Amino acid sequence: MSADLVRLIELAESFPRQRILVLADLVADEFVGGEISRVSREAPVLILRHSDTRLTPGGGANAANNLVDLGAHVILVGAVGDDAPGRALLDYFRRKAVSVTGVRVVRGWTTPTKTRYLAGFSHTARQQVLRVDREPNGPLPAAARNHIVRRARQFASRVGAVLLSDYGFGAVTPGVVRGLRMGAKQQITLDSRYSLLDYGAVGVTAATPNEPELEAQYHTRIGTDRAALERLGRKALRQLGLRALLVTRGKDGMALFEPGRPSEFIPVFGAPEAVDVTGAGDTVIAAFTLALSAGATFLEAARLANYAGGIVVMKRGTATVTQSELLGALRGEITGESSVPQQSAESPAPSSGRAGRRLR
Repeated sequence: MSADLVRLIELAESFPRQRILVLADLVADEFVGGEISRVSREAPVLILRHSDTRLTPGGGANAANNLVDLGAHVILVGAVGDDAPGRALLDYFRRKAVSVTGVRVVRGWTTPTKTRYLAGFSHTARQQVLRVDREPNGPLPAAARNHIVRRARQFASRVGAVLLSDYGFGAVTPGVVRGLRMGAKQQITLDSRYSLLDYGAVGVTAATPNEPELEAQYHTRIGTDRAALERLGRKALRQLGLRALLVTRGKDGMALFEPGRPSEFIPVFGAPEAVDVTGAGDTVIAAFTLALSAGATFLEAARLANYAGGIVVMKRGTATVTQSELLGALRGEITGESSVPQQSAESPAPSSGRAGRRLR
């Protein structure tokens, strides 16, 4: 076990030497916090006294953000609207030295934004009471799609791996992936929220669906039936022509499927009860992709992703895992000392007012 952990540490230490292309649907996650004041007399709803508003990278932008915090050099390709959330995303990544020349700013288009309202009493944990999604009214314009294709092809030869994050907003399609022209040793990983099975025979190396996404693709319930999971995992592996399929299963950990190898069922790292699972899949594919770029086997990459996922679900909101946190968890496994960050009942208060709309 110690030798395996030493190998994982060596891989994590090499993350800053990796360059990753993120081709993604870019989303802004907004969190609006407030203290419960009273029940409205106008309707049976709570009245919140606003305390803070903050935006963080979400969707494929969150996957890119996790890569950066894990130490990678990131090239970002996608699209945002010519609006406040889109500008905030670009400003955020520029401050983190991420190349955003591949991000097209589309006039008249809406940056996908998920606004979560968090309510609580003084000195109590906030709970999400409402989510409002702002989405584009139409498909991504052809000019923007063509820009994305050109930029993705331009950058693909310069990286060790490509991370595809498809949230259904049009920046990532099987046609784009088919035209990447990757080298034989380069890895392409996929996280597709709604269209996993559309990516068959386009050159994807590995995919990281969660269990409900796999169930939805095959209209089958898995639940606690490991045989059903095995059957669907193997079916997706063959249908997509993948070298690996990593299925995330929440408190039940992960399942890794590879052609010609026994399935691997990896127990969850850390506490089985998560604080917040928002964006955890983005963290998993970021760590998995980065490990593959560093030369990990699929099992090694899955184990590193499992550690990263176990860390991030102990944080509130859309969060990331840093390289130092991941290394701390791995070294803690060797010494027997837990290094999973424990967050208090209330997350650190973000900036409030207008300044709070800047991405943090």
